[in-house]
Amino acid sequence: MTLHPVLAEVTQRIVERSRATRAAYLAKIHPARGNGAKRHHLSCGNLAHGFAASCESDKDALRNGHAANIAIVTAYNDMLSAHQPYEGYPERIRAIARRYGATAQVAGGVPAMCDGVTQGRPGMELSLFSRDLIAMATAVSLSHDMYEGALYLGICDKIVPGMLIGALSFGHLASAFVPSGPMPSGIPNEEKSKVRQAFAAGKATRAELLEAEARSYHGAGTCTFYGTANSNQMLMEIMGVHLPGSSFELPDTPLRHALTEATVERVLASDCMGEHYMPIGHIIDERAIVNGVVGLHATGGSTNHLLHLVAIARAAGIELRWDDFDALSSVVPLLARVYPNGYADVNHFHDAGGMGFLMDQLLSAGLLHNDVNTIMGHGLEAYRHKPVLEDGKLTWVPVSKESGNRGVLRAISEPFRADGGLRMLKGNLGRGVIKVSSVPEDRMVVEAPAIVFDEQDDVKAAFDRGELNRDFIAVVRFQGPRARGMPELHKLTPTLSLLQDRGHRVALVTDGRMSGASGRVPAAIHVTPEAESGGPIARVRTGDLVRVDAIAGTVEVLIEADEWNSRVPDNVDLGVHHSGMGRELFAMFRQSAVAADLGAGVF
Repeated sequence: MTLHPVLAEVTQRIVERSRATRAAYLAKIHPARGNGAKRHHLSCGNLAHGFAASCESDKDALRNGHAANIAIVTAYNDMLSAHQPYEGYPERIRAIARRYGATAQVAGGVPAMCDGVTQGRPGMELSLFSRDLIAMATAVSLSHDMYEGALYLGICDKIVPGMLIGALSFGHLASAFVPSGPMPSGIPNEEKSKVRQAFAAGKATRAELLEAEARSYHGAGTCTFYGTANSNQMLMEIMGVHLPGSSFELPDTPLRHALTEATVERVLASDCMGEHYMPIGHIIDERAIVNGVVGLHATGGSTNHLLHLVAIARAAGIELRWDDFDALSSVVPLLARVYPNGYADVNHFHDAGGMGFLMDQLLSAGLLHNDVNTIMGHGLEAYRHKPVLEDGKLTWVPVSKESGNRGVLRAISEPFRADGGLRMLKGNLGRGVIKVSSVPEDRMVVEAPAIVFDEQDDVKAAFDRGELNRDFIAVVRFQGPRARGMPELHKLTPTLSLLQDRGHRVALVTDGRMSGASGRVPAAIHVTPEAESGGPIARVRTGDLVRVDAIAGTVEVLIEADEWNSRVPDNVDLGVHHSGMGRELFAMFRQSAVAADLGAGVF
């Protein structure tokens, strides 16, 4: 299938603007490949330190052998349900490596915070910056020069982007991400959402809400809604650093274990000492990045990736812009409806055909680059297959050309909507992003008086006082990267959704983020420049008429230009409200953070 012309045009623009930076990146990683096992270039003292704690067979292999040694970088902790299954992975990977005549070592661990635990809490202010801390921790883990390849054990929101950024700084290593899978389905997400709204309205008790939440989040594995964590998994597969069909297989099944073994084998087969060398720096190129953006649109993925993909691309010497997302959104149809964009969860998506069906459909329409590198080799044909066990042996079979559930996953000939639902906004409030894949058609344009808040908790307080039973646009400011680390404001969703369901025309405008699990209420997010940097959002006053227009792509205050330009931006003493909880340790991150459209990070 011929590549779609818009896809070709956007890719070429990215290639041209990135020519110098991509060339510099490749020039950096190519010499790092070296010749032979990396560890044999170490001094005797260095090498002895490197294998001192290994078992005797591994010690002998590391000391005298020339086979690959694989780094394991793990984000395991047992508070984070998605990462709990990783507890036994290092020993399993070591055993697999030995069967192939190689070795594996845990090179290091990275922090892994759960946004589900920190939503609406001071800890959420550390969340986005933890991505960059994870990138640095990944690089520290790999800095010992003992490894010919790497495996990354991570799934959730900032962990995968951070690990990938760190991995790209060691882009000469053959590498793969090893998923552990989603938890089994709990109560339907719509049922959980209704209890949340009832609680917000004072019609459900805390005990009833906790019971609903506990029946939803009930076991080991990734949360099953389609937020940032599961968007990460989609991206790793469509960009070629997961095995085909591996993203959404349940934890601890025979097939999951077989996929983990196959991932180890693929990294060993493509390490720097073999004929089929395929480092991660050659997999993540301009075409892979564009494929990632396409996947995000086609599945209604998390808005957080308008930050993360920009930062990931930059780590590979590629300049990705919001305008590229916008151009691709206009031609990539929405093929999946997974909560909060529909009723189903990721297990239903997987059962309906999952990533294999999705990628097959996109390839057939010329909406994915097929001339890419992956851990399976060159091209995406392997990704049009799904893994199965036949007599205990892993094999891949072609995916069906028919969706197993048209309410969840559709063919390219009958999409849920013609575009992907992620749109750029601009106007006298700056630039921002809106996700409309689950916004009702009659809420695509909201024009209403502003109510300005500088603390997200003040929104709920105003609701409890009965002040929000009307049309309004909540302008929640001083939430950007330099102000508070750009926290997610998912805590606002039940309140705003309840008001919308009552018939009020409501919307959100913020320089903060919304959870990847948010969607029904129109929300202009990531507004930049942020209030802390004197951005226009700091000039908004309660009562100003504000218009959020997802159709025209605008976010603006409807006010005379002279009056608007003469206003002095407000300034807020953030230290009055927020201290402790590690916030002071991240002061240098806030001071150095770039704008949202540049990735909202420190590098």
